Amino acid sequence: MAISLSVVVLLAIILVVLIRGKSIKAGPAIVAVLFGFFLASSGMAPSINRFLTSIADTISRIKF
Repeated sequence: MAISLSVVVLLAIILVVLIRGKSIKAGPAIVAVLFGFFLASSGMAPSINRFLTSIADTISRIKF
C-alpha cells in the first residue's frame, strides 16, 4: 500500500509539472488520468500490480 500511494503521489506531481510547464495540455492530461482510472478497474490491473511490485522489490534489494 505504501508503494502504491507513493507512486500515485509521484505521478501526480509529474503530471502537475507537465501541465504547468506547457509540456502537456489539460485535455490530454484528463484523458491520461481517465485511462489510468479505467485500466485500474480492468482485468489487467492485478497483472500490472504484480509487475510493478516485482520491480519495486527488485530495486529495493539492490545494495549500493
